[in-house]
Amino acid sequence: MPVTKANPLKLNALQLRTLVLAQIIAKDPNSGSIDTETGDATLLRIPHAHGDHVHVGQFVVAARDASGFANPAVWVVLARKGLAREGFPASIVLTREGMEYDTGLGDNFVSESDH
Repeated sequence: MPVTKANPLKLNALQLRTLVLAQIIAKDPNSGSIDTETGDATLLRIPHAHGDHVHVGQFVVAARDASGFANPAVWVVLARKGLAREGFPASIVLTREGMEYDTGLGDNFVSESDH
């Protein structure tokens, strides 16, 4: 059985952080909606920083780590690599591939915030 490595598309650090946070948002029923037929996920609500942090689902993330949400270049690359659909800023949709992509950062979000 072949071993799959994290980040096979060689996304940069900002793209990886943005994608993993978008995956978390998409899985939160208050912030995202996943199409059960296609596996595509629409982000219904993008969190905004207040102070030095952002609430992403049940997690608190440093605002600098979530800066990719407002960066059009990040979404262009994710769309070009088939991980998101074009449409930013009007809509953010992750493809099934984007939802399943192993960023290698998932372990950073294993404990919920008490904030």
